[in-house]
Amino acid sequence: MENVAFFDTKPYDREHFDRLKDRYGISVRYYYDRLTPDTAALASGCRAAVAFVNDNIDREVIASLCENGVEAVALRCAGFNNVDLDAAAERLRVFRVPAYSPSSVAEHAAALLLTLVRKTHRAYNRTRDHNFSLKGLTGIDLYGKTVGLIGTGRVGLSFAAICNGLGMDVIASDPVQSWGRGIEYVDLSELFRRADVISLHCPLTQSTFHLIDRPALRAMKDGVYIINTSRGALIDSEALLEAIKNGKLGGAGLDVYEEESDVFFEDISGSVIRDDVLDMLLCQPNVLITSHQAFLTNEALEAIAKTTLQNLREYFDTGECANEIGAQGMKITI
Repeated sequence: MENVAFFDTKPYDREHFDRLKDRYGISVRYYYDRLTPDTAALASGCRAAVAFVNDNIDREVIASLCENGVEAVALRCAGFNNVDLDAAAERLRVFRVPAYSPSSVAEHAAALLLTLVRKTHRAYNRTRDHNFSLKGLTGIDLYGKTVGLIGTGRVGLSFAAICNGLGMDVIASDPVQSWGRGIEYVDLSELFRRADVISLHCPLTQSTFHLIDRPALRAMKDGVYIINTSRGALIDSEALLEAIKNGKLGGAGLDVYEEESDVFFEDISGSVIRDDVLDMLLCQPNVLITSHQAFLTNEALEAIAKTTLQNLREYFDTGECANEIGAQGMKITI
């Protein structure tokens, strides 16, 4: 049995990893703490550490892991913007889960959109109080509207299929184009100008950081809806709040937030939120925020556990892994 240290453990993670780990000959030490410079030493005696999206795998953490004999970090997610790949180069191997259940994320994006445009979240709260008035619940049809996708990887294509099924016109911006799928590719400025709904499905890189900023928001249609199930820092949150408050946006559905690491995945219901921007966004009637749960289906969790364990087993057996991330990561520009 090979030992690995599993950080930021949640019950739903452990359920699926426990079911599969023996099959892959891997012994898992579960830790509820996130991977930080203070906790990295917990991986001592393990060949690998398993980490998630809000574990900050920076230069200091990498140095500590290496000092404690760790050879690899297996990310149980697709994104890797939380890893200092330059610091890891030639010191620590880094693997990821490139795809687990694209439909789970795409369906959550659709749920956010449908909830916003038909105000079902507000109706739910009303009827629980026996208020059956329809005042203020008028929505819009999605049929015939134009949705603009920024990124058409597996999740983006799955969301495009849902939008096609709703009778929406689909346009997209992506350096890699998937033709013949009912998608019209346009440049980003045209997408901003034409789209009634904009949904983000691209990774966070230097070129996509704050892709949605004040100039981008100004270039969009009045009343546009923005959906983000990718990475929080794709959007300048302060600019988004301004656009919500001045009426530029019809609404925003966010499953991610750029400063989410101190808030999401935890129960802080007894605490004061110290992030004023997040606090203000939560107060807006046309903003719907979920806590990075788009991936949270049984099918996706099973696929994440299986691929993560396969990555580790492949590395332990051969010294290589097909899902390894190189020092340069993926060069993606939008």
